[in-house]
Amino acid sequence: METITTPAGIQLAFDRHVGGDTATVILIGGAFSFRKFPKLVQLADRLADEYGLTVINYDRRGRGDSTDSPGVYDVENEIDDLAALVDAAGGSAALFGWSAGAGLALRAANSGRIPGITRVVAFEPPFIVDRENFVPPADVAPRLHDMIAAGNRGKIVPFYMTKAMGMPRAFAEIMRFTPMWQGLRSTAFATAHDWAIMGEFMRGVPLRAKDWAGVTVPTLVIAGEKSGALLRTGAKAIAGLLPDARHVELAKLSHNPNLDIITPPAGEFLTGTAEYAQWAPLHP
Repeated sequence: METITTPAGIQLAFDRHVGGDTATVILIGGAFSFRKFPKLVQLADRLADEYGLTVINYDRRGRGDSTDSPGVYDVENEIDDLAALVDAAGGSAALFGWSAGAGLALRAANSGRIPGITRVVAFEPPFIVDRENFVPPADVAPRLHDMIAAGNRGKIVPFYMTKAMGMPRAFAEIMRFTPMWQGLRSTAFATAHDWAIMGEFMRGVPLRAKDWAGVTVPTLVIAGEKSGALLRTGAKAIAGLLPDARHVELAKLSHNPNLDIITPPAGEFLTGTAEYAQWAPLHP
């Protein structure tokens, strides 16, 4: 484990998986994830071993071994965290974001405040652009903040899964009896950061191109054919607006990704090799 302290005083913990000198990529997990989440570790290893990438797998603020800013939930702060990590990586890095982490990657690239971002892979950012499937209630933020202030980790997990992510209540309650429960509880407070990233783009209204014109780096938006219509629709919508985007739906892939399916397109896009380097952007 390595650590850096950001200019704002947040300590960020990360693991550096060195596969070669091809390029550097920072992995950004979504809600309830942390750097020791098995699939993030496995993805980091595979991108390093198979594609020669140096992979930085970090704990976002409020997770794992990173510190937090209790009561302060602002996407700009997490963009600052990424800026510090890009500096620690030598001044340039690609971003691979999963779910809300994909939203953070896109918002960081859009901000213009991290010129060292070279490419973005966005795996199923949870944009909700219509009202055909699920739209979170308007009071997610105040209710979530109240539960955090009261220390109700066990209530936050099913609340966020059902009210913010649209999971069935029965599924969320079953999680209490799985080996994942302690990890979910440990990251429960950090879901307020996820909502700060995604909440304004989950209102069931179309995205606006002018809000994303700053994402000028080459971007690959990935969705899985086994994922729900909500995620597939959101991925296609954001890809259609970005100045230099490619979009693909991968067969047999879901939001809980099979690494044999997702690693090749991500690795080849990030390294600019083979088939995926030849994909034409949606808006040439």
